Amino acid sequence: MKSILLLPILLVLCSGSVLKNNDERELDWWETTIFYQIYPRSFADSDGDGIGDLNGITSKLDYIKELGVGAIWLSPMFQSPMYDFGYDIADFYAVHDEYGTMEDFENLIETADKLGIKVVLDLVPNHTSNESVWFQEALNGNEKYYNYFVWEDGVIDENGNRQPPNNWISHFRGSAWEWREEVQKYYLHQFVVGQPDLDYRNPDVVEEMKNIIRFWLAKGVAGFRVDAVNCLYEVDKNLFGGRYPDEPLSGNIDAHPESHDYHNHIYTKDQNETYYMVYEWRDVFDEFKAIDGLTRVMMTEVYASVQDVMKYFGEGDKKGAQMPFNFDLITDVNEFSSAYDIKRAVDKFITYKPLDEQANWVVGNHDNSRMATRYGSSLVDGINMIVLLLPGVGVTYMGEELGLVDGYVSWEDTVDPSGCNTNDPINYVSSSRDPERTPFQWNAEKNAGFSTADKTWLPVAEGYETLNAEVQMAAERSHFKIYQKLAELRQEKVFRYGRYESLAMNADVFVFRRWYNNENYLVVVNMRETDHEINLSYFENVTGDVSVVLRSIQSPKNEGEVFSASSLPVVGYEGLVLKLN
Repeated sequence: MKSILLLPILLVLCSGSVLKNNDERELDWWETTIFYQIYPRSFADSDGDGIGDLNGITSKLDYIKELGVGAIWLSPMFQSPMYDFGYDIADFYAVHDEYGTMEDFENLIETADKLGIKVVLDLVPNHTSNESVWFQEALNGNEKYYNYFVWEDGVIDENGNRQPPNNWISHFRGSAWEWREEVQKYYLHQFVVGQPDLDYRNPDVVEEMKNIIRFWLAKGVAGFRVDAVNCLYEVDKNLFGGRYPDEPLSGNIDAHPESHDYHNHIYTKDQNETYYMVYEWRDVFDEFKAIDGLTRVMMTEVYASVQDVMKYFGEGDKKGAQMPFNFDLITDVNEFSSAYDIKRAVDKFITYKPLDEQANWVVGNHDNSRMATRYGSSLVDGINMIVLLLPGVGVTYMGEELGLVDGYVSWEDTVDPSGCNTNDPINYVSSSRDPERTPFQWNAEKNAGFSTADKTWLPVAEGYETLNAEVQMAAERSHFKIYQKLAELRQEKVFRYGRYESLAMNADVFVFRRWYNNENYLVVVNMRETDHEINLSYFENVTGDVSVVLRSIQSPKNEGEVFSASSLPVVGYEGLVLKLN
């Protein structure tokens, strides 16, 4: 009798196990979308002043929708004197007047919402502007706002001259300290002189930033990308006798003594308190989700060790950023990298991230040379295949869907403080970020359709007459069209839920497999111009034939064409999405 009763119980247990294996967790909106970064100053100019603006962005939302993107992230659009082009914020609660009005912003949010596009803003919490009311009030003796900033006495050298408190160096060269006669103190600026650091050891600063977050979330923003977050805290000077200590030398013999790379920034970056502040911000984000059910996403910008990047996800029951940015495809690899290097860079983030968190993939932004320049134009489709079909969230910097390249910006036209502060008319290019910020190339008309102005804030890149959105949207085959298909393909269950493995077939060809239930896809990218014949059966359970689902623009193959998995010909720089038959 016991055996008769036991059989149905076993059947129920086995059946439950099968159901669990096939259970598809409902993914949140941010887990399935593509985030498209827009640098507002360079995207679209609606009023002919040579500077991009919010109404220009609104006018191009149909393009974003047609591309297959579900969320846009706007680089800073807050009121700013523009010394660092928006990253020096004078008023966190207002729209920069060159970009439009609050009404324009609200119209952008409303229009995007109708198109099913989420809007994410850039939060710059580390510092403000020296033209902000906060800083001006501090200089006027307002104690509340004086305590918003990091002040320090100078030191007197052997010649009786006043010097900065220590050897801390700004990201933009030179001392990170600036003297103010009004208060007879130095203030800290880890970035340009016009960007005084905020003091997060002051509870009033902490609450102020939380209120800024609440203000914009209440406006309908779907989240924030948090800028330079690992610079948020400096070491507690009370641990060093009340004086901020000198930072040790980095040992980089090629670094100029006034460059940021000259020191090892153990006291001004990656302090443990930073992670817990991010966790507090996540609580604010979740306040809004508790009201309307919509997840507000946090993306953190951190150039640090992978171990430190992982801390931003959270700790124990404390939740942090959903997307600590993964810059490995920017920092670790480029056009000279082998397939082995690509595999290592891709696998690193997946290996270190918590099992229940999503990976994310970033190959470009406003601070780094464009993807098509760093990897070469021949690899545009292949790199987009990697970014959009790997497990996790894809992030695209405007123009990557077209293969836009860095523009040439002369010394006379250079405006980026990172380039200007070199005071080097010859070698400034290696430091300037202007080339990746040149205006978006919409068509072959004046200023590439970006603006009707006689002069744009940065010159338009050469070659825009043939390299632009209009040409590619009209072409039968183009980077744009391939990007669109990749955006569609990533909505398939195999790319949402499927497992992943990768192989470097040789020094040139990187391949990864995504599989789910009975579907198997393989993505092949040849990093070099050399032709190869590869054997995909090195992957477990990959036998028989494969069909071409999608191919890069230089591929000689056709969609639907069938090849043997054990002997697949791959031409130079070819990118392929294949399905196992």
